[in-house]
Order: sequence, then C-alpha cells, then structure tokens
Amino acid sequence: MQTQPILVIGATGKTGSRIADRLTRQGHTVRRGSRRADIPFDWEDTTTWAPALQGVSAAYISYFPDLAFPGAVEKVAALCAVAQRADVGHLVLLSGRGEHHARQGEEVVRASGLDFTLLRAAWFAQNFSEGYLREQVLNGVIAMPGGDVTEPIIDVDDIADVAVAALTEPGHSGQLYELTGPRLLSFAEMAAELSKATGRPIRHVPITFDEFHDGLVQVGGAFVADVFTAIARETLDGRNAHLADGVERALGRPPRDFADFARRVAIAGTWTAAA
Repeated sequence: MQTQPILVIGATGKTGSRIADRLTRQGHTVRRGSRRADIPFDWEDTTTWAPALQGVSAAYISYFPDLAFPGAVEKVAALCAVAQRADVGHLVLLSGRGEHHARQGEEVVRASGLDFTLLRAAWFAQNFSEGYLREQVLNGVIAMPGGDVTEPIIDVDDIADVAVAALTEPGHSGQLYELTGPRLLSFAEMAAELSKATGRPIRHVPITFDEFHDGLVQVGGAFVADVFTAIARETLDGRNAHLADGVERALGRPPRDFADFARRVAIAGTWTAAA
C-alpha cells in the first residue's frame, strides 16, 4: 500500500468527494484538497499550493467551477509547475468533453513533464440530483437549450472509479480516457427516464440559449451566466453526440446507464421536497 498521501483537489465536489471516499476505503492516505482542510488548498490562494502538494504521490485535479472559466488554464499550468518542483509522481486531470478551453488544460498537463492521465468527461448525470437541475426535477419541468441534441450522459460514480484506478494502479500513464455513458439520450429522453424512476411526470421544455442565460443570471449572476451559457452553446451543438469507450478501457466493464442512476437516486429519496 502506498504510504505517501494522494491529493484530491476539489474534495468537496461531485467527483472529488467520491474519489476521496473510495481511496480512504481502500486504505490509502488521502489529503483532501479544499479551503477548509487541515492542509488547505485554494485555487485563489497560490500560497496554499506547495504545502498541499508536498510529499504526495499523486494528485487529482479538478477546477471549480469549470476549466472554461477565465484564468483556469493558466492556473492549471502554474499548479503543474509547483507539482513538478514537489516531485509529484502522477497527475489525473478532469477535463470537459467538447470544450476548447478544456483541451487547452489537457495540453498544459501533457506538456508539464509529469506522468499524467486525462479524464475527458461527458455531461454529469448527477447534475439532476446534486446540481442546479434537482429543483427542476422536483418541479417536473426540465428547461434546457439544445433542442433534440443527444448527449452520452455519464454517471459520476464511473468517473470516480476511473480516477481511483488511474491514481493507484499501473497501466494508466499517458492515457486519455473519454468517459461517456452507454447510450445517447436527448433531454426529453432523460426526462422520460426520470419520470419512470420517480413515478411522476417530468418533461423537457426546450428553451433558447438567451433564456438559459437569463435563468442562470438569477442563480449565479451575470459572470457565471456568461461562462456557462458559452459552454452550453459550444457543447450542445451535436459535437458530443457519439459514444466513447473510456470507462471500458480503464475498468474493463461497461459504464452505468442513466436509467440505473435515476432508479438508484429515486430510491434514496433525493427527489423528495424534504431531501
């Protein structure tokens, strides 16, 4: 068992929390990278980076809220330089599918001189259960742009399993794993699966990107709305409407299906008003 700690940046997020918990259950020493950790990590405070990376064998990198945010790629590049000085053995980067800024982040890690694995993930199923769309599921109306574009939506548990394998097992060095679910679904088809799982009607209402932007302004302000609308315009144009084999290549098994995710979350009571 590796005695050096593994740093998980974003350990309170959707992927990071799962990765940190899995590593802990496997008996690894985990350094949870967050602002409130014993050894804190804060993307906005570069003085926290070296102490967080000191002595770790590997590091999982996720940038909150997205690699497409202004300055994110530059920060990842600066972090790689600190990791190199700290002699970190392996980096695992979470990237976004179909986002040109995310591709730039991948190239930064490739050029870092460090051992790496790249995880290029599709749209998260957990956006419906742990993200901003949970309220829409509760209300029975999923308002999203993109029309009938299909997406190979991925279960975050699959991302976590691949990340843990890359952080702890041989054979993943230099690999790019494009992580998708096993089938393409439109938002209307996702809504139908959610209806089956919850036992109540949930429908997709197509909206324009401008309407999507206006809704995000109410939630997160103009800056956040601008960035996420730009990502949506870029990725919900059909470019991601194809499957990839990253989960199977990394783990030797097929990815989880969205219907299984929906049933599991419904049974857990996540889509009840009191949850």
